[in-house]
Amino acid sequence: MTEPDQPTEAPRPPEIVDSHCHLDFPDFDGELPEIIARARAAGVTRMVTICTRLRQEPAVRAIAEAHEGVFYAAGTHPMSAAEEPMARLDDLVALARHPKFVGIGESGLDYHYTADSAAVQRESLHIHIEAARRTGLPLIIHARAADDDMARILTEEHRAGAFRCVMHCFTSGPELARAALDLGFYLSMSGIAAFPKSTDLRAIFAAAPIDRILVETDAPYLAPPPHRGRRNEPAYTAHTARAGAELFGLDYAEFARRTSANFDRLFTRAAGARKAA
Repeated sequence: MTEPDQPTEAPRPPEIVDSHCHLDFPDFDGELPEIIARARAAGVTRMVTICTRLRQEPAVRAIAEAHEGVFYAAGTHPMSAAEEPMARLDDLVALARHPKFVGIGESGLDYHYTADSAAVQRESLHIHIEAARRTGLPLIIHARAADDDMARILTEEHRAGAFRCVMHCFTSGPELARAALDLGFYLSMSGIAAFPKSTDLRAIFAAAPIDRILVETDAPYLAPPPHRGRRNEPAYTAHTARAGAELFGLDYAEFARRTSANFDRLFTRAAGARKAA
């Protein structure tokens, strides 16, 4: 008598990390369990949700506390620097004591929309850099239309005292990429790197060492193809990672493994939590 065929489970996708998303944004209200479930089904087993205004830190912290594999970071976004209270070094250091708090920021410079607050942005950035130094946690940088100032400040500050850093959603020029890489920093690929017309940006990533590359969504923004123009979510990290794998000439599983290892090397607290689980 022939035994009936047993149903087989579909192979699990390679594990990958969304190193930067915003799960507290209203775009996800009432849907977080489903959003996170879809991410896990796509292989995105870990994600870092970013607080961009320090007064919202309790809400972002609560999301991380409520969901396995979700970590968080906090800082003052440069576009909000002029309208938010100036970040205090002691407050950032105190926040960093939380076991799921894994990075400082996002901070940085944005002269595209908010050049009028450049001086305030620079002051805020210096505070966040010092917090990264004191805590040993990586700095998460937003840079737009401010390449010269950003390269100068990061280089000068690193000479004054080393810190670790990721250039989140990197879309700047090759000079800033080289300056960041020379300091030992990481470049993070968002969905923009998968846009058909982003050939110059892909060339910058292709020239970088694979061991300095992260992937992210910046959800709910910047959805990669085939979801471009719609709300982004952590599950779509896989689409950007597939574009990255092609760019580096790797199969998807290997690219996922390498970028996840990069994440663990930079975000050591998240890596430690995984080992302890």
